[in-house]
Amino acid sequence: MSLLSFSSYPQCKPTFWRIIKRRSTEDFSGVPYNMTLLNCLLSAWYGMPFVSPNNLLVSTINGAGAAIEVVYVVVFLVFASSRRTRLRMLGLASAVAAVFAAVALVSLLALRGEGRKLLCGIAATVFSICMYGSPLSIMRLVVKTKSVEYMPFLLSLAVFLCGTSWFVYGLLGRDPFVAIPNGCGSFLGAAQLILYAVYRNRGGNKAGAERGGKQHAADGADDDVEMASGSDVKGSNNKVAGDVDVDGAARKEDRTGWSS
Repeated sequence: MSLLSFSSYPQCKPTFWRIIKRRSTEDFSGVPYNMTLLNCLLSAWYGMPFVSPNNLLVSTINGAGAAIEVVYVVVFLVFASSRRTRLRMLGLASAVAAVFAAVALVSLLALRGEGRKLLCGIAATVFSICMYGSPLSIMRLVVKTKSVEYMPFLLSLAVFLCGTSWFVYGLLGRDPFVAIPNGCGSFLGAAQLILYAVYRNRGGNKAGAERGGKQHAADGADDDVEMASGSDVKGSNNKVAGDVDVDGAARKEDRTGWSS
């Protein structure tokens, strides 16, 4: 399970190499990375010994995930495709920091024992569900464009496997704050995989049709150029023939005048 959890974070690496290479976030959404960061922070806090005993594995894995997600968020901020996208991403990152700080401070200063565990568990559950639900905007884009370009398969697979493994872990440990959100994650990950299976070949066909249309338009333009060139040549030949006829008539008239 630890291996599956750690493997889900690097699956974003191809996406971010593309962003760095093209120096633009294009149509990629920054919402999932912010929500994943908040989920990792709250889950790591929930797993701390003074909040939820015997959950150190939860704290360790999510702490490492939070560090990786911070890097992703920074890259997204640096290479945002527009000022509006950068401001939105900055606002989301600020909201993530504010929510985590509020939960941590309240749980430390105002609550003890089961009350602390309950608050942190509910917060982690709510934002874990939000994290798993954040790709819904990308899923809508997939349905709208009939292309899976902006929904990487490996990331969807990692979400499904990670959610399923943590769901089983929560069931075995009888921890509803782990089982419930990850059960939702497993379901949504499966939905992404189904979408990928349905639309994985649609984008290629659409691109091919567009290329075919462009080629057809180019061929039509070439034909128009050839027809225009032919018309110009024909017009030039007619003009030359007309000039020859006029010259011949003039010479004939001159000879007639001399004869008289």
